[in-house]
Amino acid sequence: MNCKAKCWKIGLLVVAGVAALGWVVMALWNWLLPTLFFGVREIDYLQAMGVLLLSKILFGGFRGHCGGHRKWHQHRLESMTPEEREKFQIGMRGWCGKGKQEDTAAKE
Repeated sequence: MNCKAKCWKIGLLVVAGVAALGWVVMALWNWLLPTLFFGVREIDYLQAMGVLLLSKILFGGFRGHCGGHRKWHQHRLESMTPEEREKFQIGMRGWCGKGKQEDTAAKE
């Protein structure tokens, strides 16, 4: 499977995940809030997506979460031996289908 197909699958999974999360927000809102608080109405799907976006802005921000992961990966790479690091880099190149032919040619 090539890299474009993998990227499309990942993108499709992200869109499906966001859509499912919006449905979960709507279902939880409509199940809990009207019974707990007087005067709270049920919401539809688009309003649930708006609540999800608002909560992302207020509580998560748009700073991204790659910074913490990047530091962890950098620490992990620094703690590897040169042989382990080379093996890891070859494996990462092979993730998108690039480098697999080069690796098999290099082994022969």
